[in-house]
Amino acid sequence: MTQDLCDLTATEARRLIGTKEISPVELLESCIARIEAVDGAVNCMVTRAFDRAREEAKVAERMVLDGDDLGLLHGLPIGIKDLEATEGVRTTYGSLIYKDNVPAADQGSVAAVRAEGAIVVGKTNTPEFGAGANTKNRVFGATGNPFAPVKTCAGSSGGSAVALATGMVPIASGSDYGGSLRTPAGFCGVVGFRPSPGTVPAEAKASALMPWSQLGPMARTVADAALLLQAQMDDDRRDPFSGLVDPRLFGSVDGLDLGSIRAAITPDLGCCPVDDGIRATFTARTDAFRGVFAEAQDRAPDFGDIHRVFEIFRGVTFVALHHERLKNHKDLLGPNVIDNTTRGLDVTAADVGWGLVEQGKLMRRFIDMFDEVDVMICPAASVSPFPHEQLYVDEINGEKMPTYMRWLAISYVPTMALACSCVIPCGVDHRGMPFGLQVMAPGGKDALVLAVAHALEGYFAGRPDFARPVPDLKKLQS
Repeated sequence: MTQDLCDLTATEARRLIGTKEISPVELLESCIARIEAVDGAVNCMVTRAFDRAREEAKVAERMVLDGDDLGLLHGLPIGIKDLEATEGVRTTYGSLIYKDNVPAADQGSVAAVRAEGAIVVGKTNTPEFGAGANTKNRVFGATGNPFAPVKTCAGSSGGSAVALATGMVPIASGSDYGGSLRTPAGFCGVVGFRPSPGTVPAEAKASALMPWSQLGPMARTVADAALLLQAQMDDDRRDPFSGLVDPRLFGSVDGLDLGSIRAAITPDLGCCPVDDGIRATFTARTDAFRGVFAEAQDRAPDFGDIHRVFEIFRGVTFVALHHERLKNHKDLLGPNVIDNTTRGLDVTAADVGWGLVEQGKLMRRFIDMFDEVDVMICPAASVSPFPHEQLYVDEINGEKMPTYMRWLAISYVPTMALACSCVIPCGVDHRGMPFGLQVMAPGGKDALVLAVAHALEGYFAGRPDFARPVPDLKKLQS
């Protein structure tokens, strides 16, 4: 093979492990070598579990040689976002409060992938408690974009996105509230999938009745993300949104004919600020491929006062999660957690009541539009990657953003509609940085979204200007 083993797709690496053409030990060592060569430039694999991973890889190799039954992810190294508890491996949540925390047990999402044979190689960086779309914290510092390390990789699953883009691991975990895995996927040229609520259970989530934050897979291809999702899926009654799901429904994303799909295409979802350069890139790309669909409509649903809805529930969520920390450990908290929690304390019961009703209305209008289309496509992010010294985007096209989250509206709007959404790479933007598309549909349509995203990915692969960009590893190593 001319490529390093760590650059193989997860599906191909798993196939080669199963046929005994490569060893889990060889694959892990290739990933470790890439981490050691490149991570100094980007700072994404912030806690490493190499010794334990090596022992697990030896066991995985022996299982292959002995003809044992092998799991979906057998022998595949995986990066776990530092918001997920890992037994025996430091889990900081990006917070000084937990900088020395070593959990006694894996949370369910980690236990599930381990049970399918994945080998945890390390923890990937995240902003404090996942707050903010810039992967930067006071425990580990900032994670740089692999295409320009002085720029942000976005967040909060930025460490996972960078680890994937640079070939450190073939699969990685993420989580998403207002775009926390989708925006990093867009900024780093990889795939991120936000599933429908409960598809990947979060049994220990503090705010169990809030459906906004969801766990999901990240990878370099849609097929790899679907493979990881199949392992992550479960039914756990401790997550009230978890249901009886059949992982076999997601076993293959092949075979969909884009000529049978009706697509709604929108540069801004009808309500989101989008940089003029991103809008122009999106229009040029979609104009070039809209003809592959049975029908391409330029439209978006009426999302009403969705920005107020988002701010209300963002505030309520932060109060639920961090009010006690704000009272007892304010000196150890960063500005994003403090700001969101403080603003959340001003939300009234009347605000929450209005928000619940308005969210129900806008979600139903969103769903109703899909009587006439199958999927909706928009940009993955509203801006090009910016310097990570800048915590957030405060201005787009000369217009001041009213909140530090508004630049993320292109991803938090689908969250409020309870959509499932897949981000796929689509070349580079007007600044030469990775550009991504978001393919979405109402909750429950996960398999369709993944199939459409996979078919588009295949179409893009034959066009150099649409293909997934790859960072300059030699430049990063130097």
